[in-house]
Amino acid sequence: MHTVLLRFVALYALMYGAFGVSSPFLPAFFEGRGLTPEQLGALFGAGTAIRLISGPACGRLADRTQALRGVLAGCALLAAAVAAGLLAVTDVPALFAISFLHGAALAPITTLADALALRASAPRTGDAGFEYGWVRGTGSGAFILGTLLSGQVVGAWGLGSILVLHATQLAITAGLALLVPAPGPTETTGARAPTQGLLGLLRLADFRRVMLVATLVLGSHAMHDIFAVIRWRAAGVSPSTISVLWSESVAAEVVVFFFVGPPLVRWLGARGVMALAAAAGLLRWAIVASTTAVTALILVQPLHGITFAALHLACMRVIPAIVPPGLAATAQAMYAFGPAAATALLTLASGYVYARLGGQAFLVMALLCAAAVPLALTSRARESGS
Repeated sequence: MHTVLLRFVALYALMYGAFGVSSPFLPAFFEGRGLTPEQLGALFGAGTAIRLISGPACGRLADRTQALRGVLAGCALLAAAVAAGLLAVTDVPALFAISFLHGAALAPITTLADALALRASAPRTGDAGFEYGWVRGTGSGAFILGTLLSGQVVGAWGLGSILVLHATQLAITAGLALLVPAPGPTETTGARAPTQGLLGLLRLADFRRVMLVATLVLGSHAMHDIFAVIRWRAAGVSPSTISVLWSESVAAEVVVFFFVGPPLVRWLGARGVMALAAAAGLLRWAIVASTTAVTALILVQPLHGITFAALHLACMRVIPAIVPPGLAATAQAMYAFGPAAATALLTLASGYVYARLGGQAFLVMALLCAAAVPLALTSRARESGS
């Protein structure tokens, strides 16, 4: 099991390292190509929207063919090639087209990796398994290193350099995907129609509730992901400080995934942790809307450990308990579908809202989290004991 764990650690490190080098400065890269706030919102919103098709489609394909590793490797390699292609274009239509393809290729990567990791980490006869949070936490740690590196690289070689690093790590990820263990034969379950196929998943009330809470809380990050760095740069915050702020929030992920999250989920239960994440989001976006002071941002960024990492662990506790193994990749893709749909819509709207309200636009994100609190508290979803 140690060998299996190390393989997943390597996979997640390269995969999330690729995200880390690109996430903070990619909006600024497109802004440097002359895109307006409205065009930025449309670009990232449309790129997210295409994931709504690609993610579930690739997840279902992987389940039906039992080729989770192959689909993961192919998507990572395609995303690497497309990212490199962004360096060669400057006109808006080409940027939109390549961004769509990039989003489509990236969409299934993390969900397929999670499906593989959750299956491999489950305890078996004579094998204690391993904690999923260790693997996911490693990915967050690699994300931090990527963001710290990106700030230095951008300062030395410009915004285009992040795409070179992003593409290189994705290409290596494609090779690592083929080294993790493939899932065993699908187990036969007694559940029938309600749990068979894509539509069957959506008929499960517990699964729908998990998707809705995740949609509201994770979708509330849309404004932050696109306009936080732009707002901080406009306020005079340096690129190196921005990298620290961005990586600080992901450092909180590492702490939660490795140390705080697992005992917190056992103590409060998945429902309690979901409600806590929603409340933390309400507080986080209210503060971000009110100030760009570096001291305040330093204090509030660690709440990301609750608004994302703790929520993710809680959802990962529920999903294996209510979804049969043969739909693991499909379930992960559908779990990501809700937040992706909300992010697409909110990102499309965020350009217009931010252009008119500025930082006060983050209050809209706070309201979404407020709506998720009662939904989480009334959930009765079963939980996995692993």
